[in-house]
Amino acid sequence: MMFDIMGQTQGTAGTEVTSESIQELYRKFTSECPSGNLHLHEFKKFFGVNSKSAEEELAYAEIVFRSFDTNKDGQLDFMEFVAAVNLIFRGKLIDKLKWSFKVYDKDGNGSLTKQEVKHVVSIITKIKRQNASQDAENVDGICNRIFELADKNHDSEICLEEFIEGAEKDPWLMEQLRLDIAPTNWFISHHNKKS
Repeated sequence: MMFDIMGQTQGTAGTEVTSESIQELYRKFTSECPSGNLHLHEFKKFFGVNSKSAEEELAYAEIVFRSFDTNKDGQLDFMEFVAAVNLIFRGKLIDKLKWSFKVYDKDGNGSLTKQEVKHVVSIITKIKRQNASQDAENVDGICNRIFELADKNHDSEICLEEFIEGAEKDPWLMEQLRLDIAPTNWFISHHNKKS
């Protein structure tokens, strides 16, 4: 796994979603979000980022949150929340790659520019911060290599097909492109509690 800032989860792809599990999730959602909507600060509580920098933590949480906010109203309703939880706990690799592409595609036009890729890679690099003085050099190098490997038609943009094909064929590229999120320990303990 490339970027699992918040810890690995056991994959349960293909697990059937029952009406009982949806009802239990709804009960927990309404108890934690009495307004009926999940806001960014609550989202961070569920899916926090372990970072030394609050700035990068917030930036990453915002781009992930925005990717699940399908109606762009600045909050997640229950259906958007279910989609997020389903992707995290049961999502197949192809679905996670499509979601990662959506996170990178800031303007939503269906293709990635170097600027869009650089924005996300920069946040990730700062969160993973191994050597702060090398961040800018590392980000540029990572972005250039991503484009060398994924931009098959050399048009300086990466479409969804190139993104998925590149990630599936090259382990390094998969590691750079696939964004994994995982629930915090708080969410796991509340998710696993029986009524």
